[in-house]
Amino acid sequence: MTVTRGPKSKAVLVADALREEIRRMQPGERLPTQRELADRFGYAGQTVQNGLAMLRAEGVIESAGNLGNFVSGGGAQEGVSVEIKEIRSQIQALTERVAELESRSAAGGA
Repeated sequence: MTVTRGPKSKAVLVADALREEIRRMQPGERLPTQRELADRFGYAGQTVQNGLAMLRAEGVIESAGNLGNFVSGGGAQEGVSVEIKEIRSQIQALTERVAELESRSAAGGA
């Protein structure tokens, strides 16, 4: 995949190059990480992120948070569900920890 220079913004060039690559990919297939793409294109991470945002807005790719970006129409939703369950578990553990600390504080302060 190559990015050709021209009057378009760098983010648009990234989106165009990725769109071409995505045409050869299967739905649900994971894209390279933002860092890998930044290295590949030689652009800043924010520029690549902006290009990916364009593709998400077009519905070409779907984001699954920390799991990455996936070609639309595939298994990205399952990854999001797993991530939501993990976040809920972490929130529950933090809630229990806060309750424990509040209990200790109330017992010590009374």
